[in-house]
Amino acid sequence: MELWTSARRSKVIDVRRVLGVLVLFYTIGVESRKSVKWDYFEYGASNCRAHSASVSDFGGVGDGTTVNTKAFQAAIDHLSQFSSEGGSLLYVPPGRWLTGSFNLTSYFTLYLDKDAVLLGSENESEYPLIEPLPSYGRGRDADGARYSSLIFGKNLTDVVITGANGTIDGQGELWWTKFRAGKLDYTRPYLIEIMFSTDVQISNLTLINSPSWNVHPVYCSNVVVQGLTILAPVKSPNTDGINPDSCTNTRIQDCYIVSGDDCVAVKSGWDEYGISFGMPTKQLVIRRLTCISPTSAVIALGSEMSGGIEDVRAEDITAIDSESGVRIKTAVGRGGYVKDVYVRGMTLKTMKWVFWMTGNYGSHPDNNYDPNAIPVIQNINYRDVVAENVTMAAKLEGIAGDPFTGICISNVTIGLAQNSKKLQWNCTDVAGITSEVNPKPCDLLPDQGQGKIEECNFPEDSLPVENMGVQTCYFFRRHW
Repeated sequence: MELWTSARRSKVIDVRRVLGVLVLFYTIGVESRKSVKWDYFEYGASNCRAHSASVSDFGGVGDGTTVNTKAFQAAIDHLSQFSSEGGSLLYVPPGRWLTGSFNLTSYFTLYLDKDAVLLGSENESEYPLIEPLPSYGRGRDADGARYSSLIFGKNLTDVVITGANGTIDGQGELWWTKFRAGKLDYTRPYLIEIMFSTDVQISNLTLINSPSWNVHPVYCSNVVVQGLTILAPVKSPNTDGINPDSCTNTRIQDCYIVSGDDCVAVKSGWDEYGISFGMPTKQLVIRRLTCISPTSAVIALGSEMSGGIEDVRAEDITAIDSESGVRIKTAVGRGGYVKDVYVRGMTLKTMKWVFWMTGNYGSHPDNNYDPNAIPVIQNINYRDVVAENVTMAAKLEGIAGDPFTGICISNVTIGLAQNSKKLQWNCTDVAGITSEVNPKPCDLLPDQGQGKIEECNFPEDSLPVENMGVQTCYFFRRHW
């Protein structure tokens, strides 16, 4: 039974709706009100919805053992009829909701109550096989098909996945064990993957124990990922936090990530497949990110970057016990480019490297890659960095004959660990400048002297995604 699902907060209150609520309460009567329960919450979203349902309305049972895949899909299929009538919201109430993969719809919000836990099924048959990504040519774990993500969407407009910090638990342990033992024939499912879509919001959730990557928007535009807590054992395989992939106009902010791989990995396709598909990741904002990743990067650019990566702006980044800060990784055969990268305001504690770039990273999807496809790395800017307990300041390895150029590093103070390397800057095939950097950089990045150059560049303009706001929406629902 639904009274009122959502509305926009405004300075002018909708009197008719308020009166409706008052009349309803009056007419229910004292005795009836004793048996009536109400679900009510406010939430922030790009768009509010006019219609709603609960997964329990479609036979869902949140007992942790009943499989609810059909209930989720039936609910979403039903709500899809309202896409042109103000959109819809699916409410996941308190409980432990075991499910396999299900598909979202447009003009739709999936909302998890603060006491709701979405449990990913450990049964492989609950995850349909789908085609490899066209910019990759194969699955990441294995040739051929891949398992659909737990929450999946394709060709969507205006989709929101949010909650009151409800939890999505991928139950990844079994998947990790099978992967390590070579017992999986297909690439593991991600927790959330949205493809070929626009106006995507993923916010205010806790994601734990993903079988592989956690959040993967791919071939999307106008994407906001905000307020996520992402947790995985630091030795779990490939549990990247957030991976924007061939996306335009993306904002990642206010996220806390503990990962067995890169906390944020920016991608755009793999070797000849990424070059042919030709869709870069660009206009990306990352801010107020906290990361723990002992064996990987806080932010990685690549290694699958064959469609190009450009105009990346990262600021207010905190890392604890992580391998490297902002890492660029590529290889001969990748092609593409990483350019116009701007980083400022990093605070790093206990790091193997502060700066790491390599032109000799990773495998190839097959033997058909072009050995003459040389990636271009240029205009990479870092400024205002404080690091402590660091083993080595920088490992910068370009490609012989095609150096990484236009590197600028300024206003950096690095405190060394007791077991730090004697050689602090290991640089080959790179070119650029530095200013006010300690310890002293390598000769390929000559120090221009205090005050001799302005701080390394950071754009003053704002990207369109920075102007994408949210409105306060309301959800009312009575049930007996």
